[in-house]
Amino acid sequence: MSSREDRWDSSGDPVRKERVRRHRGPSRPSSVSAGQTSLLANPTAFKRDVHEPDYIILVAIVALTAIGILMVYSASAIPSYAQSQNTFQLVAPQVLAGLLGFAAMAFLMRLDYRYLRVASVPLAVVALALLLVVLLPMPGSLRDLIVSHNGSSRWIHLGPLPEIHPAEIAKLALVVYLSHWLATRGMSIRSFFRGAIPCAIIVAPFLILVAREPDLGTTAVIILIAFSLYFVAGANLIHVGLALLTGVAGALALIMAVGDYPLKRIQTLVDPWAEPQGAGYQTIKGLEALSAGGLFGTGLGNDRIFVPSDVNDFIFSVIAQELGLVGGAVVIGLFIAFAYAGIRTALRAPDTFGGLMAAGITAWICFQALINVGVVVAVVPVTGITLPFVSAGGSSLTVSLAAVGILLSISRETVERGWISASDDSGRGYGGTYLPGSRRRTVAAG
Repeated sequence: MSSREDRWDSSGDPVRKERVRRHRGPSRPSSVSAGQTSLLANPTAFKRDVHEPDYIILVAIVALTAIGILMVYSASAIPSYAQSQNTFQLVAPQVLAGLLGFAAMAFLMRLDYRYLRVASVPLAVVALALLLVVLLPMPGSLRDLIVSHNGSSRWIHLGPLPEIHPAEIAKLALVVYLSHWLATRGMSIRSFFRGAIPCAIIVAPFLILVAREPDLGTTAVIILIAFSLYFVAGANLIHVGLALLTGVAGALALIMAVGDYPLKRIQTLVDPWAEPQGAGYQTIKGLEALSAGGLFGTGLGNDRIFVPSDVNDFIFSVIAQELGLVGGAVVIGLFIAFAYAGIRTALRAPDTFGGLMAAGITAWICFQALINVGVVVAVVPVTGITLPFVSAGGSSLTVSLAAVGILLSISRETVERGWISASDDSGRGYGGTYLPGSRRRTVAAG
């Protein structure tokens, strides 16, 4: 229904609207948006119209981090005291990483996320360089910089500082850069040679370097992040199907190239009791810990079943054992709340770049949590990735909180009517990325 009142908001000011063409993707900038200066040309020219951040995201993340620190302390206090007479040996670095992460989150939440478009290329280059460092043979004393565990070179150790896991930085760098790249492609993202192939070329170095560590769990997460962003950006579904088939073939080739240990993990998943004291020991103990917790758990610090890597990969088994089914459901519920709020932020983002970044960060955190919990309940092979915000791991916690800060920055500018054709993506020769569903909306432009 159309009326004179539809053209005026509650304050009595006229609202000019920009319509998006039905079959040709987002329109070129209207007279309203054409007057805006591109952020890439002049970052200081853009004036933010911000509101409060999404408190569902904030509360969920703070709660998960608090639960994580509590459970890491509960699982590690007695073994740490027996080893070094210091019950805070493992939890103290986690607290420090949490403080650094919250500081980064607070800074990035207040920062205009559009500045990350300028930093996207340097961030990707730094991430790839760090991934190379852990793989290259180091001469002399520089060998001490690279830390390996269980045959995997994944960490950089710099004196008294916490160990750095480059793969965590790579996930954030990939989300930022790929979101920026997709936001500049316009309708060409639906082209095979101008969309699918360049996207695969961008993602390939991250995949190859992480897989070479080897870190197949993080490799899987990177693949899921890339697929999520490519799909949300409006990729051709036929190309998505081809990419899935290529991904399956690549995974098989990777398993053959890395060695037989991925196959052994799959065999262990199918029948962990075939080697109850060997490859299947961790999986079996994880399942026993889940069953030992009952409805309300055995109580903090009162473990009945010891699970290897209980503060890292299998922290969810500690939660289920000490806090029971109720505690495990609370943790899963917090991730579901985060997923809901993250998707809502992506749908209401003020521009394409923000929407893609919100979708990428949400997919990253949620897929990683899903894989980690799947490992504990024995529906996914053991991968070695952490439960975001909960497992012990300084790099994971700090980088994840920084990513949430970016998501909160986007949530401070969300609009009720969803995607808008932003001049930042339409100017400078960019065609405005096609986004499914965006063509059916009439959106406020100013």
